[in-house]
Amino acid sequence: MAFSSVIFLSYFFPVVFILYYLLHNKVKNAFLLIASILFYMWGAPKFIFAILITTVIDFFLVNILSNATSDKKRKLFLILSLSLNVGMLFYFKYCNFFVDNANAVLGIFTSKHISWTAIILPIGISFYTFESLTYVVDVYRRVHKPLRNFWDYQLYIILFPKLIAGPIIRYHEISDQIKGRIGKENIDDVLTGFFRFVIGLSKKVIIANTMAVVADSVFKSNLHELNTPMAWVGMLAYTFQIYFDFSGYSDMAIGMGKMLGFKFPENFDNPYTSLSITEFWRKWHITLGAWMKNYLYIPLGGNQVNAKWKLFFNLWLVFVLSGLWHGAAWTFIIWGIYHGLLLILERLFLLKIYSKLPKVIPLICTFLLVAVGWVFFRAEHFKDAIIFIKKLVGFKFNINYIFLGNDFKVYFIAAFVFSFFTLFKFGKKLQQKIYFANYSIVGYTIATAFSIVLFYYCLASISSTTFNPFIYFRF
Repeated sequence: MAFSSVIFLSYFFPVVFILYYLLHNKVKNAFLLIASILFYMWGAPKFIFAILITTVIDFFLVNILSNATSDKKRKLFLILSLSLNVGMLFYFKYCNFFVDNANAVLGIFTSKHISWTAIILPIGISFYTFESLTYVVDVYRRVHKPLRNFWDYQLYIILFPKLIAGPIIRYHEISDQIKGRIGKENIDDVLTGFFRFVIGLSKKVIIANTMAVVADSVFKSNLHELNTPMAWVGMLAYTFQIYFDFSGYSDMAIGMGKMLGFKFPENFDNPYTSLSITEFWRKWHITLGAWMKNYLYIPLGGNQVNAKWKLFFNLWLVFVLSGLWHGAAWTFIIWGIYHGLLLILERLFLLKIYSKLPKVIPLICTFLLVAVGWVFFRAEHFKDAIIFIKKLVGFKFNINYIFLGNDFKVYFIAAFVFSFFTLFKFGKKLQQKIYFANYSIVGYTIATAFSIVLFYYCLASISSTTFNPFIYFRF
């Protein structure tokens, strides 16, 4: 069930929200757990059992780990839990990829191949697997004690606002909220959460979906006949689509969480205003970056290694794995390699060069480098990405254009403005006021009225257009 669907907006969430505040505090978590299970079952009824079974096993393994007195026993149960979670992710997400590549190699030398039944990918498996991993590692590191109530642990993993596409919430960030928030919910959080939800919905429905129409048309066209202007339009349309799509989902998740008393971490901070790829990755999918840093980069040695080549290798490896996390395809791996190499180049010399230039130059360079990277992310095959990039610099101006409607032109300008307006002081102040400021009575009244109008505009738009799922549902 997508947040941007009529069934969710008109029925599911309104009913869940109303019942949540009508129910007694003692049963609120149990109710949210049931609602979250139903939410997931709506789109993937068969796979809910995979989540439930692994969380049952994980819960008991981690509690045994926590109670163990010897380091040897603690490490054993850590390995068992990690193997369970990583094994499930590998089976569902990567088996098809590795079998297909093994068969491609075998095909060079022999007519034999590995027989394999294609496996369907459960929705959101990458996100809830990473959260399961944070739970066991945080407990193992003694960052936080494990949850003693099994149903509270289930809620941490399955809580529907962040279940499908994040933010990736590390266990210690939410552990105290699971019970501690109950009874502390207030009208301010409900209203500001609703405002945030509507902002995210608008990003998705009004901007991202409009960008998607043109981006899909360009990337699905005959790339050999694509001219240079349309290649640029397609690349930029997808660049804005993926940002407003994913940041829109994160805003909706954060907003719903706030309406239910939770405080989720921020996931985006105007990434296209970055002056380097290094800064971009501090602002894009912040929770994934934090996860990779704390559970992969630092354990590999991080910045504390005794040789620069090791530091660069660790950095590069993290981004290769980040690409693989996004999808079981060579295009995602190449995308990860691409960003890893850019980060290494910045540490070697690019950051020094950028520091001596007017800020607008590294701003444009970074944006264009990110946009080119999205071509690998969006292309179906690596060879398609190469063809597309050649078209960007091919100076081919034939008349084979894709029609661009007025809606696209208007929302393309809006996407550009909203991506970069925080470069200016008034933009930063405006965003801060909308997202984080304390509202006056007049401010609440205006924001509520505006949000309701925008909500129903989005609902009407969804009802009259073809369904367009969130991009990160694929991962």
